[in-house]
Amino acid sequence: MKPTILVVDDEELVRWSLRQRLEAAEYQVVEASTGEAAIEHFRNGVDLVLLDYGLPDTNGIDVLMTLRSIDPDPPVILLTAHSSVERAVEAMQKGAYHYARKPFNLDDVAVLVERALETTRLRREVRSLQARDRETHGFDKVVGESPEMRHVKALLRKIAISPASTVLLTGESGTGKDVAARAIHAQSDRSSGPFMNITCSALPETLLESELFGHERGAFTDAKTQKKGLLEQADQGTVFLDEIAEMSPTLQAKLLRFLEEKAFRRVGGRVDIRPDVRIIAATHRDLQQDIAEGRFRADLYYRLAVLSVHLPPLRDRADDIELLAKYFVDRFNREFHRSVRSVSRQALKMLQTHPWPGNIRELRNAIERAVLLSDGDELTIDHFQFICPPQQAGKKDGDFRLPPGGIVFQDLERELMVQALERARGNQTRAAELLGMTRDQIRYRIAKFKLNDSEKVGHISER
Repeated sequence: MKPTILVVDDEELVRWSLRQRLEAAEYQVVEASTGEAAIEHFRNGVDLVLLDYGLPDTNGIDVLMTLRSIDPDPPVILLTAHSSVERAVEAMQKGAYHYARKPFNLDDVAVLVERALETTRLRREVRSLQARDRETHGFDKVVGESPEMRHVKALLRKIAISPASTVLLTGESGTGKDVAARAIHAQSDRSSGPFMNITCSALPETLLESELFGHERGAFTDAKTQKKGLLEQADQGTVFLDEIAEMSPTLQAKLLRFLEEKAFRRVGGRVDIRPDVRIIAATHRDLQQDIAEGRFRADLYYRLAVLSVHLPPLRDRADDIELLAKYFVDRFNREFHRSVRSVSRQALKMLQTHPWPGNIRELRNAIERAVLLSDGDELTIDHFQFICPPQQAGKKDGDFRLPPGGIVFQDLERELMVQALERARGNQTRAAELLGMTRDQIRYRIAKFKLNDSEKVGHISER
C-alpha cells in the first residue's frame, strides 16, 4: 500500500508542485489549505505531513501540537518561508521530524520525505515486535488462577512496571521461573531492549565471566578479539541469570560490584562500562541455607532480593492443572497439527493427584507426549500410563518395606541412581532432587558405579 502524505499549505502552487513530485515517487497525496482542514484529514490516517508554518487560520506550531496529541507516529516536516533558526528549533522541540525552507528544492524534499517515512516504518515495526513479544512472553503465559498464582501474577505485574534494577525468583526446578522472567521483561518499559539469559551452572567459571563481562583482546590465551559480554549487549534491556546459586564466590563478588557501582570492566580491561540493565536472578536452591554454609554471599543476596517472588510447586496448586493441561494441549495442537479437544475426567483426576516432582516442566512433557501419541480428539488415562502412579511416586518416609528375602543394598543404591538419571534424562541436578541428595553426592555415586559408561543412562550432563 502506498504511503499517504498530507500537504498543508495555503498556496495552491506550492501544493501542486509538491503533489506532482510526490506522486511521481508513487506516494498518495492529500491536500489542505488551512489548519482546521489539515486536522480533519489527519484524523483519517496519514503517514507523513508537510506542514506550512504560515496558515490563514493558525500557525504551523499550533497545528503540530494538535497532530502530536492525536497520533505521535506520523512525522511532520515544517515548511517555512523564513530562515529563522529559532522557529526551526522550536518546531523540532515540539515534535517535528525536520524542516525545509522556502523556496525549497523538490528533490531535496523528496529525499527528506523518504527518510522520514523509513523512520516511521522502523518505529511501527519496533512496536509490532514489542506487541508480539508481549503476546508471546506476557503474563498470559504465566498460567494459573489458584490463590497462590493470583498473588504471584499480581507481584510480577508490579515488578514489571517498577524501576527496580534487581529481581530474585525462587522456586523448585520446573516451576516457571524463566517464563516469569520473560513476562517481567515483556511488560516493562525495557521491552524494546534485549533479553539476555544465561544458565550459571552451564559454564565453567572462566567462560561464565567472559560471557557476562566480555573480554579484551589478549586477556587470555584464546582471546584473539575483543568481545562484549551479555551485560554490555543488554543495555536498556534485561539479563536473566538462571541458577545464580551455582556462581563461584569470585564471580559473585564481581557481580555485586556491578550491582553496587553500576559499572564493570571487561576481563583484561581498564575502562569502566556502565550499561543500563535490569538483573533478574533465579535459583531453586535455599539461598539462606547456602549463606549459612558459606556458599553464597549474604550481601549479594540482599542486593538481588530487593524484589523477590517465590514460584510455588505444582503440587501446591493442583487447581491450576486443568488450566495448564488445556494450555499445553492447545500449544501442541498448533505445533504438531493435531486436533485434541479435551482431557478426559479420569485422566485429569490422575494428573491432579500426581505429585509432579518435575513441576510444570514435567507436566508439559507429559502433555506433549500424550498429544503426539494420541489418535483421537480426547486424551484418556491410557495416554498417561508412563507417569508413575501417585501412590508410588509420593511415598513417605517409612512406607518402604524390606523384602522377606532381604536385599543387596549396593545393588538397590545403583538401581535407584540409574532410575533417577533416566527420569532426569542425565541431568545431575534434577536426579539429585529426585533422590534428596546434593550434586556432590550424585557425582560420587556416578563415579562409584561407573554410570558415565552406562548405555542405559545415556549422556549425563553436569547441570
